Amino acid sequence: MISVIFDLDGTLVDSEPNYYESGRRTLARHGVPDFTWEQHSRFIGIGTLETLEILRDRYGIQAPVEQLLAEQNAAYLELARTGTEVFPEMRKFVERLSAEGVPMAVASGSSREAIDAVLAGTGLDALLSTAVSAEEVAHGKPAPDAFLEAARRLGADPADCVVLEDAAPGAQAAHAAGMDCVAIPYVTATADDPAFATAGLLFRSGQAEFLADTAYTWLSSRRPAAWGVS
Repeated sequence: MISVIFDLDGTLVDSEPNYYESGRRTLARHGVPDFTWEQHSRFIGIGTLETLEILRDRYGIQAPVEQLLAEQNAAYLELARTGTEVFPEMRKFVERLSAEGVPMAVASGSSREAIDAVLAGTGLDALLSTAVSAEEVAHGKPAPDAFLEAARRLGADPADCVVLEDAAPGAQAAHAAGMDCVAIPYVTATADDPAFATAGLLFRSGQAEFLADTAYTWLSSRRPAAWGVS
């Protein structure tokens, strides 16, 4: 049986605007007033903790990274609770897999609290009950830890797992975990990143191109016996 593991931010939901704004507010509070979306986009797909460690060093911020993380999480949760958009075709895809009884999980660089808030707020928690946060593994993406832990919790062999990812570090992590990948670049300009070359299916134009039916057909044609469809 194939199992499907979803990245959360930028793949299932369009939470990046909330992450950017929460990060911008946090950095501004610590003397970095001009953090731009372009700068933020370079960290898409990397865990919040890892991103803050890099930014703290880059800007010489004195506050401990744990404090920065707590501040950004608080700001993000405030924004996330006011509304997070699920990509329509992704919701359709999750619903179809759920109806087929396909084991599914979320593996995200976000905190557990952030994952739970987004899944509950969007209603995806009813379909995706298994989730792994960056806090629960030793290393965040591009290390494979989160995906391997998700497979373990699903009782699945990594070779039988397919990952859906929007960012190059996530695609790299899927490859390192020995899993196939469906790549939907959130930043479409990164579609030529070498990490995406390892993906079994690449939607070069991102969510604008992604279709649930296309992804489902590709998955079912790869391992029809395990997938359970003719």
